[in-house]
Amino acid sequence: MQALKVLVLGFLFGTILRYARLNRYDTISGLATLEDLTVAKALAVAIGVGILLVHGEVALGWASFHIKPLVVGGIALGGLLFGAGMAILGYCPGTLAVSLGEGSVDALAGVLGGLLGGWVFTLLWPSLIPILGPSLGKPALATGMAAAPIRVAIVGVSAAGFLWLAYGLHRWRPEPRRPWLVAGLLLALLDAGVFLKVAENRPIGASTAYPYLADRLTGTTQHPYFQRIATSGSWEVLFLLGAALAGLAFALAQGRFRLVVVHERWRHYRGASVGGRLAWALVGGFVLIFGARMAGGCTSGHILSGGMQLAVSSLLFMAFVALGFLGTGRLFYRETNDRIR
Repeated sequence: MQALKVLVLGFLFGTILRYARLNRYDTISGLATLEDLTVAKALAVAIGVGILLVHGEVALGWASFHIKPLVVGGIALGGLLFGAGMAILGYCPGTLAVSLGEGSVDALAGVLGGLLGGWVFTLLWPSLIPILGPSLGKPALATGMAAAPIRVAIVGVSAAGFLWLAYGLHRWRPEPRRPWLVAGLLLALLDAGVFLKVAENRPIGASTAYPYLADRLTGTTQHPYFQRIATSGSWEVLFLLGAALAGLAFALAQGRFRLVVVHERWRHYRGASVGGRLAWALVGGFVLIFGARMAGGCTSGHILSGGMQLAVSSLLFMAFVALGFLGTGRLFYRETNDRIR
């Protein structure tokens, strides 16, 4: 019954992403060149609304915070790598599953690269600990304050700030339709629901599934890092399986299931080579998951869930991901003629 519940949650997650096309390569890579702001707007709405929901739940005793530790080296280096990998790959750890279900073959290459990245991280983890740095605790902007009014003010201002960001991005690049608004609201409700003690008593996440599954496949289950991630990894594997089933089910129901390797934006910027796309997807997947594991989270677990908790580690991760993502996008996605010159 527990496994079925997690599958359903993953299916809902995949349905929301697919509704607003947040899982698509063209959408995510479009953000890397600031030509498509759908993902940024949806995340800003989800975090803004989620801040109010999660802090309200905790205040009422219905939920607990699950804040990721502030490990500055891991978050900085991991965030840069994660952003670079996401720009090249055009998927996040969670959106990979949905697009794979829809038939995107490059997403499969990304998954394989992610599994390899997760396995390599497991093997290197003991030697990487000095680079990741010591944990500075689990600080958050609205926890530990002596006066409740101060906490309430921080929560209100932060929520308004993220919602204002979404509105500002929309005014900068207006669209006639606003599926990102609906998707952001639904993501906030879903994640806040998962936080509830009567539900899962945890945030959603995706990247831990990759080293967990890779370690299972390679028999690396005695490694100390696997022992560290076993519980969350098994949950996230089921969650991503549900997301993949959502992609497959809706693609089949709508007659849109297609095996695709080279997407429109990739063809425009990088050419039509199938081998080239698959090779870069493999590399991007490796870098994406390796970076996520260095930082201890990804788009859903760090940026979305952590942002909703106003975790300092997650807000810092957002900043470094943005640097790696937009910097790589600027270099990697140049017009063909510019690259030739």
